Amino acid sequence: MWAYEKKLQYPVKIKNPNPKLAQIIISQYGGPDGELGASLRYLSQRFSMPYPELKGLLTDIGTEELGHLEMIGAIVYQLTRNLTVEQIKQSGFDTYFVDHTTGIYPVAASGAPFNATCFASKGDVITDLHENLAAEQKARTTYDNILRMTDDPDVADAIKFLREREVVHYQRFGEGLRLATDKLNAKNFYACNPSFDKNCGK
Repeated sequence: MWAYEKKLQYPVKIKNPNPKLAQIIISQYGGPDGELGASLRYLSQRFSMPYPELKGLLTDIGTEELGHLEMIGAIVYQLTRNLTVEQIKQSGFDTYFVDHTTGIYPVAASGAPFNATCFASKGDVITDLHENLAAEQKARTTYDNILRMTDDPDVADAIKFLREREVVHYQRFGEGLRLATDKLNAKNFYACNPSFDKNCGK
């Protein structure tokens, strides 16, 4: 289904290692509002989405989120490559290092490993789109917090790109929500639903 282009969506070129910063940024790899959860959310929701335009939107954004996951992995890898044992100990990276060395593992900054509760797929058009709007804002906030924690311009450059894409995704899901509400019958939207309420609209 997908053609993989063997380059990052946006270049990641970090010169200075910083394992402490890596421990923060990895939250966008496997944390509660990270890119892994985002990609699984949208690529799962698309199966039950009844409108082809929105199914395409979920596929587009879900695929892009996989590209963002790849970028976060590259950032964390570049921040932790060629570390000395002393750097690992001094930065507090030792607890991660013991379990994963410098391998990329889906975990939150808090240390909690990724699990499926990090994403939702309800099968209801309105519910899922509202979930997605909130998810994009939570991811944007997380990127804001990461930017507050770094003074490395190489890191900030890539993070700012990812933050901008969250804003774009939020806008696209807003357009999708308007499209969905236009397609739904106004008399059964929220108030009642004829599929289980025979008196709906009477």
